[in-house]
Amino acid sequence: MARQKDVGGKPSVARRAVATGWLTLSASTRRALRTHSVEKGDPIAAGELAGLLAMKRTPDLIPHCHTLSLTASHVDLAVSARGVRVTAEACTVGPTGVEMEALVGATVALLTVWDMVKYLEKDGRGLYPHTSLGPVRVTVKQKGRKETQ
Repeated sequence: MARQKDVGGKPSVARRAVATGWLTLSASTRRALRTHSVEKGDPIAAGELAGLLAMKRTPDLIPHCHTLSLTASHVDLAVSARGVRVTAEACTVGPTGVEMEALVGATVALLTVWDMVKYLEKDGRGLYPHTSLGPVRVTVKQKGRKETQ
């Protein structure tokens, strides 16, 4: 039997989580991102927006996650020497944490970029030899005034 944990007796506390991650891309794709020459538009802007939307839908994707009211959220994507780096932050005041929201936001942001540049990353067999997602991990978890990094 599947069951969601009862958090009804837990106090509402300010909570914050930050997730970071990477999408490794080829040099030519990184160049296309920097010169804004991706056919589908701006993957960075689209990825950031997709990450924000994904955070709000986390309980629809992960069955045991509680529906939370996010008090703040932020997704930042940046082209780097190896690909695209994401930082996703989720905040709430509630009885349970927001780590899953931050992780989902970060991952969906990177997947959105990958989707928009996949035509540049494919090799002759239709595979992605230079493309990889990860690691994506929680780098900050804060409950009340305590912070763990």
